[in-house]
Amino acid sequence: MEGPSPSLAVLRDRPVWPAAGRRQSGGEAETDRDMKKHFRVCRFIMETGVKLGMRSVPVATACVLYHRFFQRARLQAYEPYLVAMSCVYLAGKVEEQHTRTRDIINVSHRYFNSGSVTLECDKEFWDLRDSVVQCELLILRQLNFHVSFEHPHKYLLHYLMSVKSLVNRHAWSRTPVAETSWALLRDCYHGAMCIRHTPQHIAIATLHLALDSYGVELPVGEREWWQAVK
Repeated sequence: MEGPSPSLAVLRDRPVWPAAGRRQSGGEAETDRDMKKHFRVCRFIMETGVKLGMRSVPVATACVLYHRFFQRARLQAYEPYLVAMSCVYLAGKVEEQHTRTRDIINVSHRYFNSGSVTLECDKEFWDLRDSVVQCELLILRQLNFHVSFEHPHKYLLHYLMSVKSLVNRHAWSRTPVAETSWALLRDCYHGAMCIRHTPQHIAIATLHLALDSYGVELPVGEREWWQAVK
C-alpha cells in the first residue's frame, strides 16, 4: 500500500525534468499500483476543480491531459501531483476558464494539509509556482501542443434527451438515469478509458449502463436504441 500524498514542499523540491537516462516513453504495461496511483491523482484533479469552481469540461480536459502525458512518460520519472496541478492550470486556458496559479497552489496545499492557512507569497510559494509553469511547458512539449479534445458530454446530453422522449415520463421521473449517467461519465476520467474510446461510445456506454441498472425498458424497434439516437 502506498503512503500518503506528498506535501507541496516535496512537489517543489522534486525536479520537473527527470535525471539523464530516466526519461523514457510510456509504452510499458501499466501495473495495478500505477492504475491505483492514477486513480488517486485524478480524484485530486476533480476535487481541486470543484473547489476552484471549474466546469465539468475543463476538469475533464485536465484529466485527459494527465492521462495523455503519462501515456508518453513513465510514472516513476515525474511527480504525478505536480503534473496534475499543471494540467488543471493548462486546462483552464484551453477551455477558457482561466484559473490563477496562486489559487491552484493554495487549494492543493489545503488538500495535502487539511485545515492549513493560505500560503504566504514567499520563496517556497514562488519556487512551487515556477515548478507548475515549467511542468506546463513540459506537458505541452510532450503532447506536441495537441491539447484540445472532444468530450462525451455533449453526446451524452443529446442521447439523454432522445431516450427521455422514448420512455414513459412517470417511469423516467422515478429513476435517476440522468444523474447516474453523468456520475458514470465522470468516473470514466479516473482511468485511461477516456482516451482509449471515442466520445460517442463512452456516452452511449454510460447511458446504457444507467438504463440497465434501473431496469428501464425502451420500445423495441427494428434498430437498437443507440442506433436510433445517433
